[in-house]
Amino acid sequence: MQPPTFLREMFAPRSIALIGATDRAGSVGRALLENLSVFPCQLWPVNTHHAEIMGRACFSSLEAVPECIDLVVIATPAATIPDLIRQCVDKGVKAVVIISAGFKETGAAGMELESRILSAAKDNGLRIIGPNCLGIMVPHLGLNATFATAMAQPGRVAFLSQSGALCTAILDWSFRQNVSFSAFVSVGSMLDVGWGDLIEHFGEDEHTSSIVIYMESVGDAASFMKAARRVALKKPIVVIKVGRSSAAAKAAASHTGAMTGSDAVFDAACRSTGVLRVDTIEELFDMAEVLSKQPLPQGPNLAIVSNAGGPAALATDAFMHAGGTLATLSDETLKRLDAALPAHWSHANPVDVLGDADAARYAIAFRAVIEDPHVDGVLAVLTPQSMTQALATADALIEAAAHTTKPIFASWMGDAAVADANGRLNCAGLPTYPYPDSAARAFQHMWQRTHRLRLVEEARRSAATQRPSIPEVRRLIDEITQTGRVLLTEVESKQILAAAGIPVVETQHAATLDEAIAISNALGYPVVLKLSSYTITHKSDVGGVILNLKNSEAVSAAWHQIAAAVPVAAFQGVSVQRMIRHGGIEFIAGCSIDPQFGPVLLLGAGGTLAELLDDKALALPPLSPLLVMDWLAEIKMARALRGIRGQPAADLPALIDALVKLGDLILAEPRIVELDINPMIATDKGPIALDARVVIRAKE
Repeated sequence: MQPPTFLREMFAPRSIALIGATDRAGSVGRALLENLSVFPCQLWPVNTHHAEIMGRACFSSLEAVPECIDLVVIATPAATIPDLIRQCVDKGVKAVVIISAGFKETGAAGMELESRILSAAKDNGLRIIGPNCLGIMVPHLGLNATFATAMAQPGRVAFLSQSGALCTAILDWSFRQNVSFSAFVSVGSMLDVGWGDLIEHFGEDEHTSSIVIYMESVGDAASFMKAARRVALKKPIVVIKVGRSSAAAKAAASHTGAMTGSDAVFDAACRSTGVLRVDTIEELFDMAEVLSKQPLPQGPNLAIVSNAGGPAALATDAFMHAGGTLATLSDETLKRLDAALPAHWSHANPVDVLGDADAARYAIAFRAVIEDPHVDGVLAVLTPQSMTQALATADALIEAAAHTTKPIFASWMGDAAVADANGRLNCAGLPTYPYPDSAARAFQHMWQRTHRLRLVEEARRSAATQRPSIPEVRRLIDEITQTGRVLLTEVESKQILAAAGIPVVETQHAATLDEAIAISNALGYPVVLKLSSYTITHKSDVGGVILNLKNSEAVSAAWHQIAAAVPVAAFQGVSVQRMIRHGGIEFIAGCSIDPQFGPVLLLGAGGTLAELLDDKALALPPLSPLLVMDWLAEIKMARALRGIRGQPAADLPALIDALVKLGDLILAEPRIVELDINPMIATDKGPIALDARVVIRAKE
């Protein structure tokens, strides 16, 4: 697939017009003109007040420019821009960068300007980067359509940023850190061109090996997801996004909605698309470089080889805190190490070769570890002691790395004593870190990419599978929609689940006390009575759930207690179900609609303390068995599925099947806007939904 034509013209223009060009010292227009002047293409300054600027003929309008224009860069006041966009359309321009500020960030008047700009552009194939941005750079072409003071170094990393100020800081930092770029893009407020467009473009760009993004808002989430899911399979996409600490988005009355925050949803989106999310600017560029140089690990197991116990312990702590897995060395490897190392070596991973290790001892240990089939990657740590041969040990590491497909990381700690060794390692394509904890986290990020790529492939196969339609669900919702209600009763909610193939406890509605007693007698005691209401959301909050009723007298007392606890208009009788006594693990499972990403599924520790425990994970449909396994692995409570305190292990395949069907239900019936199953009990006989609540979209 070729990049979209408008982006080819945006990033490889043959002619450029600069509206707002000026020779006034210290102005944005002059900085842009100076930067664009070195780009080998036809440049047309446009300014109504000048016939010539800095030795170049200047034109009073776009119409006066005698030739076709690929790219227009605008740096004039916001109020002038809607008319300028119309001029661009009339001229046949397809790409515009709006540097100017003064739009939606200023309030309603600025939003109205943006609306006028889009209205003029959208039907004419004109695409826009900005407004309120620094501009764009393409270093290998020499294109600098920004007002920054310098051009980025040409390289293979496309940097996309929503902050122009951060762009200039990163640009300055990049020269000292020798970080280079295939493109440098300040997206501004993303009036038009967004993340999805740019990911698609740089996914096909032959000069780009990886894409790094500083993100403040997602914008068009569907476009971002579609592009990222496709491009991440072949090029790393690394994102740092602000807003981790923002309060969770307020949802309606749903437990599920209350437990899903926008940042957590973005995390789930990254997992489902193969995007790697990091926490710091240093990690952002480090991972872009490392992922382009080193092979991905095929498993999570890291081994550490060090000549110093303290740094190895530091790396281990950081690695385990990041969720890493230390490799368990094979008996054969331990024998090789015993034969080669002093008696007091650590006899485990991390492998401490001791402080007096020379290059030969280090090399033997490293080769033994990297050849262990239980090891998926190795971190080599060296501290400069009096016996240390830093350069020779680096050469030995480089030699060993040439004979493996496993990723290798080096942390030669120190400064002058290891400078030459670090230089040689870097030249050989082995990433080096001043501290081993950073290197250990980098391996964990690489394993996350491997794992997520497998999930993306699985998701692609799952999405390609024909998702089942569920006619019975459609019929039930059609009937309820005709009543004007949006909140389903518990019985109706369980009918929806059962129609989708999700096991539920048998539940019947009783409109009168006599019906409640008759149903209880038929089901068999003990039973549970629950409030049935068209308006009250959470039954337990109003005393609307009474358990373990052992006879008809208890049912009668419970009926009256529930009826007295709520207004008459809110009482539509009760639901009756058998009391489930066999043990199991309580989960909450459900769905809410995120305003950007659409349906979001939640799974977590369930029961009345679900929100307090805050043990949950999110996923985006469609689901598959592998995706559900990954989903479950995010929840601490899920460890109990293997059996705990004498309880038998849960029927995991049956639970996975039920959760896959939950994802199918949500995709099959988009009128479901909220769904809670709390609790869903996972037992050795399979899962069963004990309580359920569904909210549907109002009839239009």
